[in-house]
Amino acid sequence: MVSQELEIGYRGATACSAAGITYRQLDYWARTYLVEPSVRTASGSGTQRLYGFRDILVLKIVKRLLDAGVSLQNIRTAVDHLRTRGVTDLERITLMSDGASIYECTSADEIIDLLAGGQGVFGIAVGKVWHEVEGSLLMLQGEINGQIISGQDNDELSLRRKSKGA
Repeated sequence: MVSQELEIGYRGATACSAAGITYRQLDYWARTYLVEPSVRTASGSGTQRLYGFRDILVLKIVKRLLDAGVSLQNIRTAVDHLRTRGVTDLERITLMSDGASIYECTSADEIIDLLAGGQGVFGIAVGKVWHEVEGSLLMLQGEINGQIISGQDNDELSLRRKSKGA
């Protein structure tokens, strides 16, 4: 895992592009504390928010839930739950929703149980969204400690080399 001081930050426009949302949505969600930037928050006029990988993953999940008709109130509950989980756990879960409630499934049996209820549900495989975000960010610029880096240099090995001055 990359240490906090080496975490890549992505500016708002980059986060929007990777998550498939508008800047207006990003700004509103940050101001209402739905998804706050974890690398650097805005500290006054003219400062840039910087979003981490996990933030962008959550932004993309929020967008998918909204597109499926889930209320913002239920999405807030789901996002609060996602915040409490470790990053490695996120890749293994599937979020299921009937449009009203959101359920976390960590096994195929749980998904089958939900589907057996006869209600129409949809699922978001977080691992798939994870890989989509990774792919998007490979083409976009990030920043570490004020230094702009290309998407090609975003992998953990490149970051460790840079931190050691190699």
